[in-house]
Amino acid sequence: MRTIYLSILFIAFSILLQAQNKDFLYTNVKIHVGTGLIIENGAVGIKDGKIAVVSENGDALKKDYKTVIDGKGQELYPTFIAPNTRLGLEEVEAVRSMRDYREVGHFNPNVRSLIAYNTDSKVTPTIRTNGILLTQVVPEGGRISGQSSILYTEADNWEDATLLADDGIHLRWPNRFHYSGWWAQPGPTKNNKNYDRDLQAIKVYMDAAQAYYKKDVVETKNIKFEAMKGLFEKNKRLFVHVDDARGIMEAVRLLKPYGVDVVIQGGAESWQITKFLKEYKIPVILSNVHSLPKHTDSDIDQPFKTPNILHENGVKFAFSMEGSWNVRNLMFQAGQAIAYGLPKETAVKALTLQTAEILGISQRVGSIEVGKDATFIVSKGDALDMRTSIVTDAYIAGKKVDLSDKQKVLYEKYKEKYELKD
Repeated sequence: MRTIYLSILFIAFSILLQAQNKDFLYTNVKIHVGTGLIIENGAVGIKDGKIAVVSENGDALKKDYKTVIDGKGQELYPTFIAPNTRLGLEEVEAVRSMRDYREVGHFNPNVRSLIAYNTDSKVTPTIRTNGILLTQVVPEGGRISGQSSILYTEADNWEDATLLADDGIHLRWPNRFHYSGWWAQPGPTKNNKNYDRDLQAIKVYMDAAQAYYKKDVVETKNIKFEAMKGLFEKNKRLFVHVDDARGIMEAVRLLKPYGVDVVIQGGAESWQITKFLKEYKIPVILSNVHSLPKHTDSDIDQPFKTPNILHENGVKFAFSMEGSWNVRNLMFQAGQAIAYGLPKETAVKALTLQTAEILGISQRVGSIEVGKDATFIVSKGDALDMRTSIVTDAYIAGKKVDLSDKQKVLYEKYKEKYELKD
């Protein structure tokens, strides 16, 4: 009987816990809507995990909510979204057994990143604490690496973490040149003698996948081509990882006849071909704005200037940081771009709504608008400025998120241990 009683008590407590934070009102807060607009002293009402109202007059809404949170002096943003990461697939980069993001072989569209996503990673909380509640987890390796998924950075298992499963397939475009040197000191380049052969291999594979898709009856199921079907049905995007301007143009032109939705991932030289990108309506997810340019004759600050060039020329873009642990600096890349001319709210939009649109999840997240999921963060200062960003609260579909992490725990431990006493 005691076991039954405890079970009932536990279930009741769980239901009560789930009900918490479902209906509440945030008032007196500066709202960055995510569309480019700001509400200086606004209010956001949450009901059943959805945004029920966005208003400039919070006092008039207080009667409709039992829980009212005063956000005086704080700023509210849609969650920042981090594309192209290895979060949950990599724990310690230097330890081979803790890396689970690469498969053997050249063409692996059937590989799915989400089933390897580790929700117990110690890295992910350090990302979440800076306001990133959603990430696109991407496999690597080969020519076609596999399928990414859009996942929450807080969940008990990969099934619960999934917002959008298998959102896209990732194609690693061949390099026209072989680069020497290292990131801090680029060296001379050499032509890739196999470049044309590699392009032909991509075309042959795309032809075969399209032919398989068009078959009325398939005698023998091919799991690789089954995974490719979503591209031709347009419920998946093809993320092409390529940096150089000529490679981007060749990729778009080669893939256009297949009718697939192409997104450029990387795009270091995208600023050189903005007219082309706008004409073909190709969005760009920039990688690692905090980096040196690809070529020794480029402006040293070219990566910082690229976001504003894309913006001024009407090219939709987003920010990303490759890897896992360094993803926590994603929003500060946008802050760097602001210093080089990018309007502040455009930078916010590039971290939120534009990213959601590019990834195909904007119907649920990306902006503070009625009907969307109540997935947002609250910061004491400018969340794009590393000097002032302190994320105090975060919510996923109206549920409050734990913002503690191992680094914070160790900081408090040793701060107290070595605190000077009078």
